[in-house]
Amino acid sequence: MTAPGRVHIVGAGLAGLAAAVALVGRGRPATLYEAGRHAGGRCRSFADAELGCRIDNGNHLLLAGNRAALSYLERTGALGTLEGPLEARIPFFDLASGESWALRPNRGGLPWWILVPARRVPGTRARDYLEALKLRRAAADATIAERLDAGTVLFRRLWQPLAVAALNTGVDDASARLFWRVLVETLGRGGEACRPLAPREGLSESFVDPALAWLTGRGAAIRFGARLRAFDFSGERVSNLVFDEGAVALAAGDSVILASPASVAARLVPGLTVPQDHAPIVNAHFRCAPPGRAPLLLGIIGGTAEWVFRKREILSVTVSAADRIADRPAEELKNLLWREIARACRLPAAPIPPARIVKERRATFRATPDQLKRRPPTATRWANLVLAGDYVDTGLPATIEGAIRSGFAAAQAVGRNRSLARASVEEGAGKPATGILPATIGDRGRAL
Repeated sequence: MTAPGRVHIVGAGLAGLAAAVALVGRGRPATLYEAGRHAGGRCRSFADAELGCRIDNGNHLLLAGNRAALSYLERTGALGTLEGPLEARIPFFDLASGESWALRPNRGGLPWWILVPARRVPGTRARDYLEALKLRRAAADATIAERLDAGTVLFRRLWQPLAVAALNTGVDDASARLFWRVLVETLGRGGEACRPLAPREGLSESFVDPALAWLTGRGAAIRFGARLRAFDFSGERVSNLVFDEGAVALAAGDSVILASPASVAARLVPGLTVPQDHAPIVNAHFRCAPPGRAPLLLGIIGGTAEWVFRKREILSVTVSAADRIADRPAEELKNLLWREIARACRLPAAPIPPARIVKERRATFRATPDQLKRRPPTATRWANLVLAGDYVDTGLPATIEGAIRSGFAAAQAVGRNRSLARASVEEGAGKPATGILPATIGDRGRAL
C-alpha cells in the first residue's frame, strides 16, 4: 500500500492548526509553516509589559454550541481550560435607561422562553421574536436593517448587538442571510448552545499551546519564520513551495492547505477572488480586579462599549464594526470606555485603571452581501491545493468557529477532486458535518 503523501499547511492560525490536528489525528504526515514567530494568528495571548500581565490580542466569544471549536479543544486536551455558566444567562445593561436584565433562553430547542417575561428582553412581547423569521427567506442582497424593524425595542436591545458582534458589520450593511445562519446555530438550537464559554487563562493557553504540543508529540513538523513567497505550478498541481530561504519540492502524493489571510492567499493563488473590504475591532483591556460575582460576559446597550469580558486580572471591552472610533486617540478611548464599564459594572469612575487599547484595523471581512459573494470555496482549480481560513465560504461569519470549521473542511478535502471538496464546504455551511469533524469527537460540549 502506498503511504499517504505529506500535507503542507501554510499558516498556523486557528484554521491551519485545526487542519493539522484533523490530519495528524488520521495519521497523515503534516508540516506546518508559519511566517511569524507565534502561532494563533489573531487568536493568541501575549505579555503586556505596561499592564504587567498577560492579555489576549482580542476578545473572542465561544459558545457551547460551537461544536467544531469544542471538538478541536477536546482533541488537543484543552477542553478543560474553558469556564462558563451552567445555563445560558446573558446579562445586559442599558446605559440610556439604567435597566439591567438577563436573556435566559431555555435549554431545549423549543423556545418556550419567549413566553416568559422574566426570560426575554424587557419591553418585548413573545410575538416580537417571530419577526426574525423574515431573515429566513431574505434575498441574497438583503441587509438586516431591510428585513427587521430597526425601530423596535427588540432590535435595539438584542438583534442589533448580536448581529454587530457576530458579523463585525453594521446592521445597515450586514447580510440578513448570514445573520439568519448565526441565529439558527445559536438561539435556534436552544439555550444549551448559547452558554458563553471563555479560556480560564488566555487564548494561547486554550487554543494554541495545547495544539502545538499535541502536534509535535505526534511527529508533526512546525517551522516558524517560514514566509511563503510563491507557488510553482506544474499543470494542475502545485509543484514547489517557494520560501524566503528556498524552495520545498512536493512529491507526487503531497497536498497543500493554504491557511493564510485572504490578502496573502489572493497574492499567491492566480485568479483567486477573496473579500477585500475589512472592518476594524477595538478592544480595551483594563487591569483591575473584577467585581465579585461579575458575569463572564456583559452586553452594554446604547453606548460605545458593546461587550465586557471578565478575566482573572482584566476587564476587557470589545467594540465591533468600530470605524467610528478606530482613529480616536488611545487616551480618549480609555476615558470613554471606562466611564461606560464603570457604570454598567458599578465600579468607581475614577481613577481609571491602567489600560491597553488594541486596534485591529482589518479584523475581519465586512459581512455585506457583496463581500459574501467574494468568499471562495475550499477547493481550487489545482488538484493538490485547497484553502482554509475564516474568509473561506463555510456559511459562517469570520469567527473562531468559522476558522476551525474551514480547517476541518480543508483537511477532509485534500487529495480529493474539486467537486468533492466543494461539496464538503456546502455540507459544512449548514452544520458541522460528521465527516468534517475529527474522528471520535462528538457533541461533548454539553458536559462543560
